[in-house]
Amino acid sequence: MVKKRLTRLFSTKEMVDLINKIMHDKPLLPFLIPLFLFAWMIERWLVPFSNWVPLTAAVWATIQYGRFQRLELIEDLNRKWEQLILYTAPVTPIEPCAWTNKLLMEVWPNFLEPKLSRKFFSTVERRLKYKRPKLIEKIELQEFTLGLSPPILGQRGVHWISSNNQKVMRLGFDWDTNDMSVMFLAKLAKPLIGTARIVINSIHIQGDLLLIPILDGQAIVYSFESAPQVRINVAFGGASAQSLPSTELPGVSSWLVKLLQETISKTMVEPRRLCFSLPHIDLHKKATGGILSISVHSASNLTGSSNGSNGSTRLNTVVEVEIGDLMRKTGMSEGLNPVWDCNFNMVVHGETGLIKFNLYELDSSGVKFNYLTGCEIKMKYVADNSTIFWAIGERNSVIAKHLEEIGKEIEMIIPFEDSNTGQLRVGVRVKEWQYADGTTSVNSPLASYSSIPSIQSRTGRKLKVSVLEGRNLSVKDKFSKCDPFVKLHYGKAAYKTKVMSRTTNPHWEETFEIDEISGGEYLKLKCFNSDRFGDESIGSARVSTEGISEGSSREVWVPLEKTESGEVRVRIQLFKNEDGDKGSSSVRYGDRWIELVIIEGRDLVGADLSGTSDPFVRVQYGNTKKRTKVISKTVNPYWNQTLQFADTGSQLSLYVKDHNALLPAVSIGQCTVDYQTLPINQTSDRWVPLDGVKTGQIHIQITRKSKELETSSENKLDTASEAHKVSEQMRGIVRKLKGLVEEGEWESVGMVVSELEGCEDAQEEYMEVLERERNVLVRKIGELGHELLGRSSSAPVNLVPL
Repeated sequence: MVKKRLTRLFSTKEMVDLINKIMHDKPLLPFLIPLFLFAWMIERWLVPFSNWVPLTAAVWATIQYGRFQRLELIEDLNRKWEQLILYTAPVTPIEPCAWTNKLLMEVWPNFLEPKLSRKFFSTVERRLKYKRPKLIEKIELQEFTLGLSPPILGQRGVHWISSNNQKVMRLGFDWDTNDMSVMFLAKLAKPLIGTARIVINSIHIQGDLLLIPILDGQAIVYSFESAPQVRINVAFGGASAQSLPSTELPGVSSWLVKLLQETISKTMVEPRRLCFSLPHIDLHKKATGGILSISVHSASNLTGSSNGSNGSTRLNTVVEVEIGDLMRKTGMSEGLNPVWDCNFNMVVHGETGLIKFNLYELDSSGVKFNYLTGCEIKMKYVADNSTIFWAIGERNSVIAKHLEEIGKEIEMIIPFEDSNTGQLRVGVRVKEWQYADGTTSVNSPLASYSSIPSIQSRTGRKLKVSVLEGRNLSVKDKFSKCDPFVKLHYGKAAYKTKVMSRTTNPHWEETFEIDEISGGEYLKLKCFNSDRFGDESIGSARVSTEGISEGSSREVWVPLEKTESGEVRVRIQLFKNEDGDKGSSSVRYGDRWIELVIIEGRDLVGADLSGTSDPFVRVQYGNTKKRTKVISKTVNPYWNQTLQFADTGSQLSLYVKDHNALLPAVSIGQCTVDYQTLPINQTSDRWVPLDGVKTGQIHIQITRKSKELETSSENKLDTASEAHKVSEQMRGIVRKLKGLVEEGEWESVGMVVSELEGCEDAQEEYMEVLERERNVLVRKIGELGHELLGRSSSAPVNLVPL
């Protein structure tokens, strides 16, 4: 009885499936069935045609049922065949892999190796800023080449597998090269003395790569299936006379291996993947930065922390959005399905970016937030002016979105790292991309670039930068006061706004005029909270001036980086410099100048291991930077050097530094000299204490001079003798430098170079004096000409006959 009922149930189910299939394939059938019924009723009660109508209907139904059964069988076989192909892991022949490796060998030296070397050079430089062993005080990357041997792919063939209903290609990766060269220059920390060169000359990386096609073949994400085996060979050598012998530094080799393994694990070991795009067209534009609009909407199915202090239903959470040094935080929302609906403007550097979403819960005390979990979205600019976003999905699958147009928003639902902690719904919109040629997708001035121009020359135009206001500036805690001000840096120019008291939404409304620099120089903003014991940084940002046409202006809110909140509104105007395109400011401010005599210093900080320093003073006045000569091995130097600057009213800053032959100079104090209240042509003699160090003073003499007084004084500069003196001094230094280079005394080369820079400063001062004298002479000639013309017009004209 039960069997008959089951048979009847299955027959009914098959009949329903058959009807649904027929209705889907034959959309006109609902209209034909009433027509046949109407004809049958006519034949049955009015005009009997024949018995062929029921027979035709039965034959037609049988044909449809047979076709339906055949299609079902085909689909079932296809599913079984697909599972068989995917799960039995077929292996491709080794011969295609051999051809691939041969092709890779041909294109590696001239195309792939230079491109990858440049990319890895910048990556390693960034990693060295945060990671170094205890035996090394400073380290810098000097050379990076991968050599002529490319990696070998698929030595045992290519395997196709299936993971989360996604096709995955797995192939072996084996890179063993002995001709690479990666060289570091390191300054050793105490108790070691000197410097050392660290050279990586061979590397071996072995593992299995996974390649997953996404977005219908428009891109491929790739990663290592597990952490690969890494082995490197490190050589050590001396870098100067005071250097470590060619012996191994303890722990450096293991540190380099660990650094390489961490870098690979954090970027391209499952489930973290990198992306290679396959665009249909290439617009040949390199993206160097962009602006994103990120919306954090809601989360679902959250659970509290393991201690359960907040309870399961009263969960108070916030989400922190992080891109590089830029961080923003949502408001607090309660419940297991919180809704935030917060929107932030974020800046991404380069053509790739990593957007992190960190979830925090408020603890039971209501004082601090505890980290719960997080997730991340990676993005990449594509050469066809689109953007690809991808993230880690459920069971380590791939979630990918393709944004084809600038300005549109995509929505992504991403699971948190712990699969039991729910999902996050976010929206991402690309507002603009900036390109290496200075153009932008929407022609906006806001940008951030990582490259530094090699040539900085003035264009003859001026930038008028207005720092208007700020909003939502960050403070250390809710009880701290906020007295914000902004420092602007553009090339060698530095400016500072006034301090606004006790506000996180200040209004400065200050304008600065700066000479425009070619080569893509960027305006840097640094926001500080003024404090008696030291200014506190509350954010920074960078703004590109590219894309602004002459006579136009742009106004934008710039989000501050390295802080939780805050934006600064700036206006940038570009106009032609009416004073010409000369770089010297003495043309515009030729009537007065500042004469600074740096005499000596005392009780300076000993920056070397011997307790002494090699001090020199770098002076910054507006756009101009000058320096004194280096005095070796002393903390009480005597310079007695005179420097002159055109009086522009800018801030005068002195930076005392310790000179090093190979590594950058070390700061041993700084100070700011107040000179604006000095009377004209009166000298102020003073000892100025240094800031930022415990001890140290600088003895200076400063005078505000006028051109008229200087030219009328008896102590005029003998220009011919001065020119001869400077030229002879430079020739002697060049001869000395050639001799040191030929003899290989590299330790003394740095000292001679600093002397040569001092001669260049003296030559620049001499040229400024000549410029001032020329201006005075031209003005005197003009006045004399006007006087002669006036006399000739007033005197009577007498005609003398011949």
